[in-house]
Amino acid sequence: MPLDALCLMPLTEEIRKAAQGARIDKIQQPGKNELVLSLRGAGGNKKLFISASSGRARVHFTESTLENPQTPPMFCMLLRKHLLGARICSVSQPPMERMLDFELDTFDEMRVEAKKHLYVELISSSANVVLTSGDGLIIDCLRRVEGDESGEKRRVLPGLFYRMPEPTGKYNPLLVTDGELCALWQAASPGKTVESWLLETFSGLSPLVCRELSQQLCGDIGLVICKLPAEKRSLMPEKLREFILRVKAGEFRPFMLSDSGKPFDFSCIPITQYGDRMECSVFESFSEMLDTFYSKRESQERARQRTQALTKTVKTLRDRTRKKLNNQRRELASTQGRERLREIGDIITANIHNMKTGLSSVRLNDFYSEDNREIEIKLDPLRSPQQNAAKYYKDYTKAKSAERHLTEQIEKGEAELHYLESVLDELSRASAEKDVVEIRQELQKMGYLRAKSGGKREKVVRSKPLRFISSSGFQILVGKNNTQNDELTFKTAGRFDLWLHTQKIHGSHVVVFLEGRELDDRTLEEAAILAAYFSQASEGQKVPVDYTLIKHVKKPPHAKPGMAVYTDYRTIFVTPDEKIVQALKVN
Repeated sequence: MPLDALCLMPLTEEIRKAAQGARIDKIQQPGKNELVLSLRGAGGNKKLFISASSGRARVHFTESTLENPQTPPMFCMLLRKHLLGARICSVSQPPMERMLDFELDTFDEMRVEAKKHLYVELISSSANVVLTSGDGLIIDCLRRVEGDESGEKRRVLPGLFYRMPEPTGKYNPLLVTDGELCALWQAASPGKTVESWLLETFSGLSPLVCRELSQQLCGDIGLVICKLPAEKRSLMPEKLREFILRVKAGEFRPFMLSDSGKPFDFSCIPITQYGDRMECSVFESFSEMLDTFYSKRESQERARQRTQALTKTVKTLRDRTRKKLNNQRRELASTQGRERLREIGDIITANIHNMKTGLSSVRLNDFYSEDNREIEIKLDPLRSPQQNAAKYYKDYTKAKSAERHLTEQIEKGEAELHYLESVLDELSRASAEKDVVEIRQELQKMGYLRAKSGGKREKVVRSKPLRFISSSGFQILVGKNNTQNDELTFKTAGRFDLWLHTQKIHGSHVVVFLEGRELDDRTLEEAAILAAYFSQASEGQKVPVDYTLIKHVKKPPHAKPGMAVYTDYRTIFVTPDEKIVQALKVN
């Protein structure tokens, strides 16, 4: 997943074409290790995003609007001082290095024209952004590196001359000759895999690309060199040379791999090693691909972080409720033999004249059985026969009352469990902070969470349902939480609007506003896809979705938020499709 030198080559060319000659109009630092340079040039206005975050180091154009801190960080202020109004005169990538050099025409402190360089180092473990003067003196850097006593670690500090990252000692695949390539292959350790040999021998290739080359050149991943057939082994240098020629010719395209709709990896060459397990998307530009890849990943990560604490709390409540329910069900099962307690009480009462105090058991005829057989009845020796009979009657009455009480408690517990599981489903789909706040406030209102004591009261959040427009122009609203589902179904929608919900699966309420028009099959299918997508079955196939008119949907008395019962419904089976959802969404 890290941006390798191979992928950076076409990206550099893309940035160079759009940025060369442009002026830096605005500089922002939305995150600790993130920069946004707003460029104004002949090709229009562009936003260049730079990240030096470990594991996410990259540079590309972006369409996203990022939130900035109220007070700009010191490095951002320094860049504004030196680079605002500067013109980008060149953008280059040192051969097979994961870094870019932006050469800038600007002014020094005396307003005299001067050259400056902005180096963007994208090596994942030590990513950095360094501003230098034209002669290479470091003005400042995003990360200051003190180095170490051995001198092996490169020092990056203001006042020092900038030095390029230490070479890896690997071969540049674009400069290696045919003779060197054959010699390297002949010297390869027979016990190594083709993938590891490529990774250890050539610079600029990521593990993903090395695995893919092994797949394309040998037909397998993880194949040990010594097990290669003689024919394939002899042809390896020639095949590698063909690949290098394609690289030199610039035969690159931006590919993104997705696993169940979630961004997984990206590359500049087609990836075949995963077969049908991964969806491969091709983009118009590398910037668009990287912007999409990281926007989705970071959006999912931010959503996960927002909901993590609340999800843990709700899961604890759910597990506690589930455990309590299981205990109550076991207790209820134990009350099923209560009639036998009454019968034994009757048998003892009928034989009191033949019994005496102090017995621990007695054998009596069971007149409730068909053959009037003799049974053994346990007694309390400290009780009289009358008291033993009364004890059996009391246990019977107690079991009878327990059955009624437990049945009521189990019914309430099942509703509570259903509600908590629906909240967990909503949290899994919460995409914004206000969605999480609204769910938290709902739980506080229902008594599951305590409101914050002291300090300023949290403002009540009321967000709007998600809005979609069908292919035929019908408005479709989707609730994002239980409170919103109630509001949408029982207050916003009209009696003759269409209501949809996944069958016996937690999910959002979906309403199609018909407004007197006749519903078409395509709109029904699209609304059902939305209901399936915004449910626990979002990754399923052939999901059953029930639909009926709002007038047939009722809220049971004292039911929890989001709970509804409905009649006169039909069922449609659909498969959730994110592309359709995004196409119908109204921003």
